[in-house]
Amino acid sequence: MQDTPRHKGLRVKLIESLRNKGINNENVIQAILNLPRHYFIAKEFEHFAYQDTPFAIDAGQTISQPFTVAFQTQLINPQNNDKILEIGTGSGYQAAILSICGASVFSIERIDVLHHKSNKLFKHLALNIKTKLGDGTLGWKEEAPFDKILVTAGAPKVPPALFNQLSIGGILVIPVGKTSESQKMVRITKKSNKNYITEIFDNFSFVPLIGEQGW
Repeated sequence: MQDTPRHKGLRVKLIESLRNKGINNENVIQAILNLPRHYFIAKEFEHFAYQDTPFAIDAGQTISQPFTVAFQTQLINPQNNDKILEIGTGSGYQAAILSICGASVFSIERIDVLHHKSNKLFKHLALNIKTKLGDGTLGWKEEAPFDKILVTAGAPKVPPALFNQLSIGGILVIPVGKTSESQKMVRITKKSNKNYITEIFDNFSFVPLIGEQGW
């Protein structure tokens, strides 16, 4: 894999587009600027890597469009040494962005081929991301609690397991919708085991969150 001056130039143009759409967190911007997105797409399609669009990957899944990744990351605002659980490893791009932002990342994927491909890429990039093959809607009880949880698939509701595994004061970002085709981005800040603040943002479209507490 090579990261050429052309690739780097395309990332600069992508960052200009993201800034114009309201992405202003410099930690997030620098992570996207420094991480070669084309590594996460099949080589024959790498010319699509820096377009601000989603793209199909293995097993009928997608790599989210760069704006969506940036928007979710900006909402969760990763800080150095944050312990973050990601639900839906997919291509591995979102987990890698969180890691480059300084977070300690734990990522769950339910599809075997994606789990293994992303792990191989994390090793190549020397990223210390802990991964698990399993049902992400149930979280990762053995590693809980988490400072922040980010879900990269659309859910019919917030899985109780994820809320329970969030630290007091922690943040959960998740797309929620009544259909598996369209969701609102939701940010939940946990004030206590029974109290929380909910913020609702724009419409997005994600693959469905499959599992015991999902679709």
